[in-house]
Amino acid sequence: MSALTGTTVIGKSWSFHAAHRLLSLPEGHKCRREHGHTYTVEIEWTAEVLTGPGFVTDFGNFGPFKRHLDENFDHRNLNKVMDAEPTSENLACLLAEWIVEHLEPSLEGRLVSVRVSESPTSWARFTVVRP
Repeated sequence: MSALTGTTVIGKSWSFHAAHRLLSLPEGHKCRREHGHTYTVEIEWTAEVLTGPGFVTDFGNFGPFKRHLDENFDHRNLNKVMDAEPTSENLACLLAEWIVEHLEPSLEGRLVSVRVSESPTSWARFTVVRP
């Protein structure tokens, strides 16, 4: 056991395939046309105190989030499932809201951030700010 104090952060990632188009962009912009991505969603989760055998939380506890991604986003048109324009930034925020509402109340620790990548080189991160 370490004498250091601090927080521990864990991460977990999932992928899904979806299409979208960004209608607020000007005509001729490639992202205005319908296109698809293999999205990667990564979450960071933290706790000041480890539980059980030394966990922030068991990775298996994120199963409901994986089901949410599969049922609501995988192989979908994001324009039809999101109220906001389906940018990676808006998707990261939407997913963070779902996690805070549906997972945080029943798990050890709390959400730090959600990162959404639409390619290996392009991503957006929503970081939760706590009062």
